[in-house]
Amino acid sequence: MNRVAIYLPIITLLFSLSFGALATKAQDTLVPFEDIEFTESPASEEEAELLEVPADIQFEDGADTTVDEDQLIDEAQAVQTQDAKQSLWGVFIAGLLGGFAAFIMPCIFPMVPLTVSFFTKQSKTRAAAISQALLYGVFIIAIYVALGMLITVTFGSDALNALSTNGIFNFFFFLLLVFFAASFFGAFELTLPSSFVNKIDAKSDQGGFIGLFFMAASLAVVSFSCTGPIIGTLLVEAASKGERLGPAIGMLGFAIALAIPFVLFAIFPSMLKSMPKSGGWLNSVKIVLAFLELALALKFLSNVDLAYHWNWLDREVFLSLWIAIFSMMGLYLIGKIRFSHDSPLSHLSVPRTIIAVIVFAFVVYMVPGLWGAPLKSISAFLPPSATQDFDLSTGVSQAHSASSPDSAKKKYYEIFHERGTPKGFDPYYDYEEALAAAKVANKPVLIDFTGWNCVNCRKMEANVWTDPKVAQILREQFVMAELFVDDRTELAAEEKYTSTYSGKKIKTIGNKWSDFQAATFNSNSQPLYVIVDTQGNVLVPPTGADYDISSYTAYLQSGIDAFNAKK
Repeated sequence: MNRVAIYLPIITLLFSLSFGALATKAQDTLVPFEDIEFTESPASEEEAELLEVPADIQFEDGADTTVDEDQLIDEAQAVQTQDAKQSLWGVFIAGLLGGFAAFIMPCIFPMVPLTVSFFTKQSKTRAAAISQALLYGVFIIAIYVALGMLITVTFGSDALNALSTNGIFNFFFFLLLVFFAASFFGAFELTLPSSFVNKIDAKSDQGGFIGLFFMAASLAVVSFSCTGPIIGTLLVEAASKGERLGPAIGMLGFAIALAIPFVLFAIFPSMLKSMPKSGGWLNSVKIVLAFLELALALKFLSNVDLAYHWNWLDREVFLSLWIAIFSMMGLYLIGKIRFSHDSPLSHLSVPRTIIAVIVFAFVVYMVPGLWGAPLKSISAFLPPSATQDFDLSTGVSQAHSASSPDSAKKKYYEIFHERGTPKGFDPYYDYEEALAAAKVANKPVLIDFTGWNCVNCRKMEANVWTDPKVAQILREQFVMAELFVDDRTELAAEEKYTSTYSGKKIKTIGNKWSDFQAATFNSNSQPLYVIVDTQGNVLVPPTGADYDISSYTAYLQSGIDAFNAKK
């Protein structure tokens, strides 16, 4: 039992982290339900390459020279490609960790000795047993990857992206994760129809490939009550990235992690002796995951709250809920809270005690955030710091703010400044206003394509923009344009238009800047930072999130140098 306790908390905590830190490179925007289209985009990949970039867009490399327009497209596409690759890697790793967590669930872990014994007893030679185990693992992988591919094929890449970034579906994802958490807490058990399970199980008695395939299928259906919430959470997270292969990649990682132990124990059956016995600790896995799913669910609710200005989950409210959730998790780990299926906890093992200490330390770490502490390590998951109502650091921030008496006259100021803009900065929220101000100040413009729900944007603001040198450069050397691509505020009737780029009706502020980013820079990922001169000409290649302060500072300086070279 102690040996299990060594692995259990580590795997579970890694599994929780995988849904954020390892999977945040993605477009985090919301679109209204009525904008969802289940048809192909009017611009195919081939057509996109032929789209004209405005002739006045040019790069500068220390001198006033025009670079081929294709270079702008290549640079923007490179940013998107890099983000997509990192997003898929994050989903794959999340799948791996989810698979390892599923393996130590009550519905799967006790099946290992029975399954391995079947291979060893039915096979005449050890080589045959190993080959059967390998084939069994391959079938497990094939079944779960097929599930991921089915989701992609059913919805299609465009619809999958629309669904994942839609406000209504984000709220549905929140409810779904709460539902999964309730299942893990023991409120009910997720099961597939018994007739279906019995048919699959009966076919597993057949020999050869068919029998092995249905053995793998039996594992999938019989363990659904435990793996269903994990798979569901993984697919929700994969879908939220909007990537075509996200669900399949997530299921590939999940299946590989789930299949590896079965294959290893079949190859080395002596390892079965070192396996811990089943017991009440298995239910502890489910309960810990339930707490983690509740915490993750709040992120999806926060997405909708910010984009639609519900103002339910300000930063301190969100933190209060997380503090409550993780405090209860810590109390559970030390045996102060028990659920219906829990066995009595007679004593605390050393690993369980260590994990409880880590959880309580995390709770203590979050507490100062209620009074405005930046909490940089989790800033990507939290609502923007500007939503903080009670902030002891407000006086310090205001002292360094570049706000002017006329700031409130800026377009969209009342919508974004109090809840979206990092403290200490005074950007414009309209591109044309920013250009006009840049002409007066004779400064370059830093366009920040951001979003209410962009986790990478929050991380940049909390970890990079707060650096004194970066903050000084941004405030003193640039006119900043902060353009929110996912805001749901309706445009005035005279400002609505039909996009010549996508053919869609532009109805909201978010639509306006999202269309501007896609049409001008051929990119739809956030954050995207673009430095332009007072005429709107691009000075240096755009960049995405860059958490290296020296590298980001160098990028800003390159834009300043290019601007000065044109004077």
